[in-house]
Amino acid sequence: MIAWEFGAADLARLRFAHSPLAEVVASAFALRGDDWLQASWRATVTPSLPRWPTFRAVLLGPRGYAPDFLTPPPRSSHPTLSEELADVAATPLDEVVAQILAGWPGHDAPPEIALFVRDPQAALGRLLAEIRAYFAVAVQPLWPRLRSAAETEIATRGRAAVSHGARMLVHELHPKLGWDGSALQLRYPHKNAHWSLGGHDLTLLPTGFAGGEIYAMPSGGTLWYAPRGFGNLWTETDQPADGAHLSALLGPTRAAVLSLLTTPHSTGEIAARLGLAAGTASHHLTTLRDSGLASVERAGRRLLYQRTLLGDQLLSSRTG
Repeated sequence: MIAWEFGAADLARLRFAHSPLAEVVASAFALRGDDWLQASWRATVTPSLPRWPTFRAVLLGPRGYAPDFLTPPPRSSHPTLSEELADVAATPLDEVVAQILAGWPGHDAPPEIALFVRDPQAALGRLLAEIRAYFAVAVQPLWPRLRSAAETEIATRGRAAVSHGARMLVHELHPKLGWDGSALQLRYPHKNAHWSLGGHDLTLLPTGFAGGEIYAMPSGGTLWYAPRGFGNLWTETDQPADGAHLSALLGPTRAAVLSLLTTPHSTGEIAARLGLAAGTASHHLTTLRDSGLASVERAGRRLLYQRTLLGDQLLSSRTG
């Protein structure tokens, strides 16, 4: 386990952001994985990888390593890709070279890596151009969903903190993460360390491509995790057009309710969308909650329902 010093004073300075570069780097990790929810996305993107040889050499090398300079702490809560790439471009070239080579020890480096030694400025320029091209193909089509999921996550945690205290900002953030009031406990198998924020404020980055993993970047004080409902990112549509199997399993009305819970909805909103009586909508939502397919959180006087990971998986498997 890794203990990352994080006390009550640090909690007061915690902030959230959504980073395009975090999604890019996490998506590169996802390309190496086998998460079945992302299988269709990987099948679409992987054939294009030869078009981005520098990107592939840097982020899909033998160690599964991502250089720290590609993940600068966001300067604002909603940075653009261009703003983040400008920060990357300003990295001292000696740091760029050292971090690039750290991904290839003991391996024969391809020409794209060797260029960082001979002409780091040119190599970095190629990498930035390929990141832009990769983003357009691999991330941009999902960007509205990625941004919406992150904003919903941030808003939900903010409401929970207002209602139940600041601890809710990190409470149940991820199964591999705990907090004892003085340190974040990162339950990484076979890793033991003690980290300090080193003067940084901690930035939480809801990152759709993080999937079931959590990524800690101690050098910049950032923590990446998937927002709730991240499984919805990989479904082709919010409502199944031909969900006969799902309807047979849950009943047509309850299946329609589940399909709407991509984002948080109140009982009244579900009733209005589907033309149901409020009592009927409440009954279906309660049943989905009791079955583990939906979760509920209070936001002021309203109860907001959203699909759980189990609900995401059921919807994907029955409508895919």
